[in-house]
Amino acid sequence: MDEKDYLEHLNRLWEKNWPAHLPREPIYPLGEIPLTGYLREWARVTPDKVCLIFYGKELTFKKLDDLSSRFAAFLAAQGLRKGDRVAVFLPNCPQFLVAFYGILKAGCVHVPVNPMFKEHEFLYEINDTEAKAIVVLDHLFPIVQAVKDQTSLQAVLVTRFSDFLPQEPAIPVPATLQEAGPDCPGALDLMSSLAVQEANYPQVEVGLDDLAALNYTGGTTGMPKGCEHTQRDMIYTAACAVATGARKEGPIPNPVSLGYFPVFWIAGEIGGVIAPIFSGTTLVQLARWDIEAALTAIDRYQVTTMSGVVDNYLEIMEYPNLKKYDLTSVKTAGCSSFIKKLTPEYRRRWKELTGSILKESSYGMTETHTVDTFTNGMQADDQDLKSKPVFCGLPMPGTFFKIVDFDTGKLVPLGQEGEIVIKTPSLMKAYWKRPEETAKSIKDGWLSTGDIGLLDEEGYLHFLGRRKEMLKMRGMSVFPSEIETLLGRHPAVAGSAVIGKSDPDKGEVPFAFVKVTPDFEGKISAQELTEWCKKNMATYKVPLIRIISDFPLTATGKIKKEELRKELE
Repeated sequence: MDEKDYLEHLNRLWEKNWPAHLPREPIYPLGEIPLTGYLREWARVTPDKVCLIFYGKELTFKKLDDLSSRFAAFLAAQGLRKGDRVAVFLPNCPQFLVAFYGILKAGCVHVPVNPMFKEHEFLYEINDTEAKAIVVLDHLFPIVQAVKDQTSLQAVLVTRFSDFLPQEPAIPVPATLQEAGPDCPGALDLMSSLAVQEANYPQVEVGLDDLAALNYTGGTTGMPKGCEHTQRDMIYTAACAVATGARKEGPIPNPVSLGYFPVFWIAGEIGGVIAPIFSGTTLVQLARWDIEAALTAIDRYQVTTMSGVVDNYLEIMEYPNLKKYDLTSVKTAGCSSFIKKLTPEYRRRWKELTGSILKESSYGMTETHTVDTFTNGMQADDQDLKSKPVFCGLPMPGTFFKIVDFDTGKLVPLGQEGEIVIKTPSLMKAYWKRPEETAKSIKDGWLSTGDIGLLDEEGYLHFLGRRKEMLKMRGMSVFPSEIETLLGRHPAVAGSAVIGKSDPDKGEVPFAFVKVTPDFEGKISAQELTEWCKKNMATYKVPLIRIISDFPLTATGKIKKEELRKELE
């Protein structure tokens, strides 16, 4: 099969199925300039516009620009130079944005560190990046203190939630955010340091293609790898989101977004750190998901845009005192099906509540800066949900997919599963300090994802799972993600995780760990669920079932299937 003909055919399909109201090119409101240039320009044009709201505390574009410039000047005064790595060991808080934009202004490299890390994990990432400075939450300081002597860290700045919490919060504040942290001997206070620091920082020449961030891959096994990303990757991702997020009804007046995804995670970084500055809009930021805080924020600030996991939307729709809150301001709502899967019924209920359509989020990964497809405009008659799971839509403008045979690397016909291979302008430049792994994964600008998927006859991408998760049952391919999606259609199933169990006769059989909804706890058995599966799945897909009370989760909300495998063994 000729690759040129294959891609030309796909391009024709994508053009044919492209929603009529969406532009075909990324949209750059201020042009292709560094993200720091966007902040500077919005601070000049709309200095008093609120950029960020944190439980009622407001931060304007001008103030964020000023604080981040002071941080850039501080880094320079500490002897850091272009290319030096700076770690940010923070949960969601305004200081994360201050540090992020200050690091980029100084020409340094942003290294987000998972605030769930313990000493061993923290030490690994700090030493892998050879970070010279770190910004850390006071509650996390003991971890830094315990291993600092084993690192290259020269400057440690500590900050607290209280530095940005208002005296009279407008949104309910989780109790843990108000708890006093430990003493931090030997650390500098971030906000005090910035208060005495001049905002004039050395004007380092920083280009769109200079290394700007090391985003570490997640996953549940093995040690993470740093993905080298640039500001061009960042603004391309944001520009594609603007273009493919457009509504038929036109732009939303005075858009306000709600953000609570962890910002150390690249998807959270895009929505909670990059997008608000790129688009010049207001973000209501929560430290983490909290039902009362989210509902209060939507009601009080008339939130127009939000994203979350399906579980969050279900919690909203089933909240006992929901009538207290006005949610009709929400015009766009994106979701990710990590545990509970999006169904036509959930979509119908959400539309009745808000008037907006709940849409599945995109396919993506850390290596590609995570937003590689879109589904906007593909919800008519639940087209996206009724097609083969898991529907991921069309590629972003300028992004290309192909499906190849895992073993030979040859193209496979449309409709046939194989390995998803991707070429995108936001592809990482390399795995940090891992040239052999980089060369193995990227060939001629195409990234081998290790994911199983297919491009259907209309050119839509479908994700079927990781290759290592695919099961072979008497020669039949069984995809856990498909079984999980089907199980999610049972009203009793709050979530499921399917793995393979060795079988002497069949090779492998699917085994499903299932969490049931509160209404069905103690009222439905594994056998009853099995009987339902027999009626709703091909025989070879019907899993063995074990009902559990909860799932082991990563910090980003994904199920740790390795732990479930150990439990099964």
